[in-house]
Amino acid sequence: MVTTLSDEKILITGVAGQIAFPMARLLAADNEVWGLARFTDPTGIDKVRAAGITPVICDLGVGDMSAVPDDFTLVIHLAAFIGPGMDYDLAIRDNAEATGLLLQHCRSARAALVMSTHSVYKPQEDPMYVFHETAALGDCNNTTSPPYSVSKIGQEAVARFCARAFDIPVTIARMNASYGPNGGLPAIHANILAEGNAVTTRWDPCMYSPIYEDDINLQVAALLDAASTPATIVNWAGDEPVSAQEWSAYAGELMGIEATVNVTPIENTLRGSIADTTRRLSITGPCTVDWREGMRRTVAARHPDRYLGPPITT
Repeated sequence: MVTTLSDEKILITGVAGQIAFPMARLLAADNEVWGLARFTDPTGIDKVRAAGITPVICDLGVGDMSAVPDDFTLVIHLAAFIGPGMDYDLAIRDNAEATGLLLQHCRSARAALVMSTHSVYKPQEDPMYVFHETAALGDCNNTTSPPYSVSKIGQEAVARFCARAFDIPVTIARMNASYGPNGGLPAIHANILAEGNAVTTRWDPCMYSPIYEDDINLQVAALLDAASTPATIVNWAGDEPVSAQEWSAYAGELMGIEATVNVTPIENTLRGSIADTTRRLSITGPCTVDWREGMRRTVAARHPDRYLGPPITT
């Protein structure tokens, strides 16, 4: 079910981020791609331009869209506020209200893909619980960014409203654990190990459904094709349940390091994050990169001096 995009005018928000930049760079080969971000790091603009992407400076939470064209054929909204602290008003403004302002401004688009998060799900006692899209939502008590899950639930509500109010087809995709050479949790854990430190996680086993960068990029077109009114809601996750303990051990093996993973339980948070990918499979087909191959590519790209695994051919 792999489809491609060409000759489109595409807006990608959060273009300087881990997921958005590789996606925008790939799409820019056959499309007119605009990358929206605050660009607080001025070097980001040069990086975006060098990749063939047109940068546009905008703080979506402020709501000033005067610099943003309104004739995009497709919108991919990946920008998110994941800041520390307890400012729920700011998080709701930047994640929920901003989504509404963006979709209102771009309501002539043929489709919009809004990236949500697996953190919208209500925590379950069983770390092996498999979250279907109809599972209960709730505050996941994220200690890194306490307002995050609540504000993303708000974002989903706003995106669902916009699909109906503006008759713009929308897909809301709940990302699980994205990763690749450009970052993500498995990549962060590999970095920690490479620095000689121990990984800390919240449960044993701490389960995820990681999805590699290449598969994320390959699935974008199909997820946009699936956009609808009312909105389509789908888990955006890999096909294989994997624990942080497993991928850390494998990353360590690839670098000749014995991985140490410490567990610090956190009450009332997600003990595991396994996604039911049945709906996504019906839209995109299966992933093409298994988690071990994805970790090999990630470690080889980020730590070439320590990589001991087989040659990378892709």
